[in-house]
Amino acid sequence: MKSRTATALALLPVLAAALAGCGSSAPAGTAATAGASGSASGSADAATVADRLNTPWGVARMPDGALLVGSRDTGRILRIDPRTGERADVGTVPGVDAFVEGGLLGLALGPNGRLYAYYTGNDDNRIVSFAYDPARPAGARLTDPRAVLSGIPKGDNHNGGRIAFGPDGMLYVGTGETGRTALAQDRTSLGGKILRITPDGAPAPGNPFPGSPVYSLGHRNVQGLAWDAQGRLWASEFGQDAWDELNLIRPGANYGWPVVEGKAGRAGYTDPVVQWRPADASPSGIAFADGAIWMAGLRGQRLWRIPLNGDGTAGTPTAVLDHTAGRLRTVVAEPDGSLLVTTSNTDGRGDPRPGDDRILRHRPG
Repeated sequence: MKSRTATALALLPVLAAALAGCGSSAPAGTAATAGASGSASGSADAATVADRLNTPWGVARMPDGALLVGSRDTGRILRIDPRTGERADVGTVPGVDAFVEGGLLGLALGPNGRLYAYYTGNDDNRIVSFAYDPARPAGARLTDPRAVLSGIPKGDNHNGGRIAFGPDGMLYVGTGETGRTALAQDRTSLGGKILRITPDGAPAPGNPFPGSPVYSLGHRNVQGLAWDAQGRLWASEFGQDAWDELNLIRPGANYGWPVVEGKAGRAGYTDPVVQWRPADASPSGIAFADGAIWMAGLRGQRLWRIPLNGDGTAGTPTAVLDHTAGRLRTVVAEPDGSLLVTTSNTDGRGDPRPGDDRILRHRPG
C-alpha cells in the first residue's frame, strides 16, 4: 500500500492544477437461474426526467434529491433535478482517459459530504474525492481534490468502476480483472475484487486480510453494489460466455473467477444466488427497494427485479422495461419508492435513439 499511497499523493498537484484550469461457502439455499425460467412482465411505464445525456455512467444522489451524473467519455458532471429536469454543469474530472470501456465511471457521495469519483487515468484506475460547492459558478463547483486510491489495474475492458458507501461508512469499490484473468485470484492485486477502504483510502478496519483493502476476490468485472434491509451486500457481475451473476458478498469469500463461472458447487468457491445468460442480462448497476434487488441490463435491455428472502436466497426474477429503452446502466432508489434508471445507448455499443441518453423514472406497480 505504501507505493499506491505515494502515487496517490503525487497526483494531487496535477489534479489541483487541472481543476484550476477548468473553472467462501455458498449462501443458504439453491442459486436460481433467470432468463428462460424468469418471467417478464413486459414494458412498464417509465417517464423521462432528463434526456440528451452523453454516456451517463455514475450517479450520486444529493441530500436535496438532485443527482450528480457523470459522463464516461467527457469526464463532465452535471447536477440534474429529477423533479424538474433542471440541470447545471458542475465541472469536469481532470485526467480522464475515456478509452474503450474506461473513463469517468462510478460516483458516490461520502458521509463527509465529499464527492468520490472512480475514473480511468493514463496508467491505472483510481479514486479521487472533491468538495462540492454549489455556491461557485457553474462548471467550477468541484474544489479541493484529494487522491484516495490509485493502482487499480487498467485495461481496454473490465475496469469495474462502481463505488458505494456502505452502512458502516466505508467505501466499497468494485474492480475488474482487465482481461488478465489471473488477477482475480491474486490477493496482492486490486483487480477482480471488491475493495473496502476508509473515506481517506486506507484499508478499512476489520477487513478479512489484515492491512489489505481486499474484501472479496475471484471477480471478473463487478458492476453493481447495493445493501438490502438487513445490511447485506449484493454485487452484480459480468460473466464471460456462460453466466452473469448476482452475488451475496461475504468478507474474504472467493467467487471463483476464472476457475469457475456461475453455479459450480465447488469447494472453496462461493456460488451466485442468481445467474443469467449474458444475452438476458450483461448486468450493470443495482439498487435495493421494496424487498428486492433491481438490476440494470445492458445487452439484456431490461430491468430485473429479484425478490430477496431473509435467508439470503432469492425468488423468481421478473423483468420490466423489457427492450423499451435500450441498454440500461445505473439504478437509483428514490425515497418515494420509484426507481431512476439511466440508459446507456451512446456508449458505442448501443443503438442511440433521438434524445438519448436518458434518465427514466420507473414506478413499480
